[in-house]
Amino acid sequence: MLNKRYYALGTEPSFIRELFMYGLEQAKKVGAENVFDYSLGNPSIPAPKKINETICDVVSNVESVKLHGYSVAAGFEDARAAVAADLNRRFGTDYTAANLFFTCGAAPAIFATFCALTADEESEIITIAPFFPEYKVFVESAGAKFKIVPADTEAFQINLSSLDETISEHTQAVIINSPNNPSGVVYTEETLSALADLLRRKGEEYGHPIYIIADEPYRELVYGDVKVPFIPNIYENTIVCYSYSKSLSLPGERIGYVCVPDSCADSRDLYATVAGAARASGHVCPPTLIQKVIEICASEMPDLEAYERNRNRLFSSLREMGYEAAKPDGAFYLFVKAPNGDAMQFSLDAKEKENLLVVPGEVFGCPGYFRLSYCVSEEMIERSLPSFKRMIESYR
Repeated sequence: MLNKRYYALGTEPSFIRELFMYGLEQAKKVGAENVFDYSLGNPSIPAPKKINETICDVVSNVESVKLHGYSVAAGFEDARAAVAADLNRRFGTDYTAANLFFTCGAAPAIFATFCALTADEESEIITIAPFFPEYKVFVESAGAKFKIVPADTEAFQINLSSLDETISEHTQAVIINSPNNPSGVVYTEETLSALADLLRRKGEEYGHPIYIIADEPYRELVYGDVKVPFIPNIYENTIVCYSYSKSLSLPGERIGYVCVPDSCADSRDLYATVAGAARASGHVCPPTLIQKVIEICASEMPDLEAYERNRNRLFSSLREMGYEAAKPDGAFYLFVKAPNGDAMQFSLDAKEKENLLVVPGEVFGCPGYFRLSYCVSEEMIERSLPSFKRMIESYR
């Protein structure tokens, strides 16, 4: 006998991955230059030069047993201390290594946090549409109930009145993602302050803290003068889940962390519960080589020039053609209103007619929009523009 739930997850198709695989097959048939793949959020700019130099230096100079052996489950203390020091320098916090638990990227950080906050079968985790689709899998696998607040399609901030109605006595946390995947929108300090006030009021009403889980893999990917507010400085009961996958173009190295500030209610017990949840999910320790690299490169920042050029070119070109889109101030996504009102049909039509691969908003809990991942080459964007123009004209 097999576990039916996990069988369903293992055989359930992923629209994003299916599009990506379709693009690979089409490239073999018609040539890669004739396929316009905006499906996957895989960083296209190289890791900072210092990262690669540090990898070579660490491999050459660190004793093998320390480089390839186990670390403690939470990660090397020196590496965690280096990350804590960087956060303190940038955000005026007072974290130490004891506030950080290293994980294999943000996904297991989020899952362990969901597990830690699932107190019983009535526990609820709320997310804000549009949202990363794996949240649902993680929440339900943790044993909690997954609740969705509909999107604010005017500004793609948080629909606070709807959130107010959604929170119940069983709500353990609200997970937010800013800069947002798929919209690219950054939640403003005004929005986050109002969210904090709401959660404090609801926490007092129900007699227990309601946490914010801040999913922040795109925190450093912002353009111009836009600032991403550091949420623990706004709301005391914030747990940060972070990954270096996007900021340092290291998705395959699988390194991230959970940060549990001392300001969180029951912070030490919460940290221990996150650690226990990670252990139960098979976590032994984070990859040791990349921990050593992050220890040295904790303050490295991405070079966003290429992403910003892509954003500006794609956003302005589509707007000129008549498409409507949320203005992306961060990440590397553009969320576009389907000109026919049906993003799923638009995605299928674009794939079949133009080899133009876009992800419908249904995947993100927001029908009527489609996502473009513009971490692609500038040349591909230029080649794809006639296809976008033919698509919108076909609906007029």
